[in-house]
Amino acid sequence: MKLAYPIMIGHLGHAIVGLADNIMVGRLGAAPLAAVSLGNSFVFIAFSLGIGFSLAITPLIAEADGEKDIEKGKKHFQHGLILCTVLGLTMFLMLVVSTPILRYMNQPPEVVELSIPYLKIVAFSMIPLMIFQAYKQFTDGLSQTKYGMYATVIANIINVILNFILIYGFWIFPRLELKGAAIGTLISRIVMVVFLVWILESKDKFTPYFKRIRWVDIQKTEFYKIMSLGFPTAMQMLFEVGIFTAAIWLAGTLGTTDQAANQIALYLSSMTFMIAVGLGVTATIRVGNQKGLKNFDELKRISYSIFLQVFIIEFCFAIGFFALKDVLPLVFIDDISVIKIAASLLLIAGLFQLSDGFQVVVLGALRGVQDVKIPTFITFVAYWLIGFPISYVLGKTLGYGSQGIWVGLLVGLTASAILLFLRFNYLSNKLIEKK
Repeated sequence: MKLAYPIMIGHLGHAIVGLADNIMVGRLGAAPLAAVSLGNSFVFIAFSLGIGFSLAITPLIAEADGEKDIEKGKKHFQHGLILCTVLGLTMFLMLVVSTPILRYMNQPPEVVELSIPYLKIVAFSMIPLMIFQAYKQFTDGLSQTKYGMYATVIANIINVILNFILIYGFWIFPRLELKGAAIGTLISRIVMVVFLVWILESKDKFTPYFKRIRWVDIQKTEFYKIMSLGFPTAMQMLFEVGIFTAAIWLAGTLGTTDQAANQIALYLSSMTFMIAVGLGVTATIRVGNQKGLKNFDELKRISYSIFLQVFIIEFCFAIGFFALKDVLPLVFIDDISVIKIAASLLLIAGLFQLSDGFQVVVLGALRGVQDVKIPTFITFVAYWLIGFPISYVLGKTLGYGSQGIWVGLLVGLTASAILLFLRFNYLSNKLIEKK
């Protein structure tokens, strides 16, 4: 937990940026809230690809740290930073070019018109966000998880203040509504990366890693190594984020009310999910260290301890969702029809807390042993061959609406958790036998 809690807070920080937008935008009505949901669905897809590549940095740094090889760690970090910067620029261009697609997705017209300018502004924040990810995954790999937490806390404070000023208008600042939320997110992410770079460069322990890389030191093989880990990891995240994005789009075809309710349930679930993500990154770090030390018995013991830990935590969250299903939506909106649907979705979300949390931690452990290809296949099968068809049939064909869509999510996440655990159990036993 000492290693995990800064990661949890750091990942919660990303969720809180969106949560702050949603709470404040929700006061403007169901259509603006649905517009943020639709715009962010595109951002989530792009970000899942980017963060997947950046996550490859952590196990490589953790393994090098276990081996006490600073030069190797420096090479991993600097090549990862170059790659993340290029990806940030690519993601920005992809999002800007893709905005016209919103008009052809059978979404409510008023929602589309509000979401396009919001998406164009938030798209630019992908550049500082990906640079931040490179630095954060580097420090996580060195088990120095608190610095990313500091940066996200500062960014969140700035974001909330800017949201209040720019969404509603204050003093000399005009009322910008959704555009104001987007500008607040952009500025807060720029501050986040500037602060993290500043604080890391002031610490002597990071100095050896920050010596400027020369052009002749750039190696194609190093980029290939990061990408061979990063691309499958990006696909894993894309498959999971993609199915939740598809749920948003499916809910949008049911109307503005369903889409707004879906957004509320999704954000509440994402908040608790970030706790599990923190333990997932911790599993990557600890397993990566033990892989570097070639201590495979300890690797398995540590992993199973974290699996048990996340199960207990997510069980508590599930109870909370059941008990507060009628209260939590009130934080976002006062529309009774939206609240009623959101409450029913939170019952299902409470059930998949266990599956969702467990599968992301097992994925983290598999990433620590640098096993990414088979888990990518598993997540594709679980989400898109099992989960999504059930969501579509129950939600659209059989007419169960948003509740049917979320039942499909629950089934897909449960299948993923079971199959990934079986994969890790097989691999860890195999490593111990070879020792």
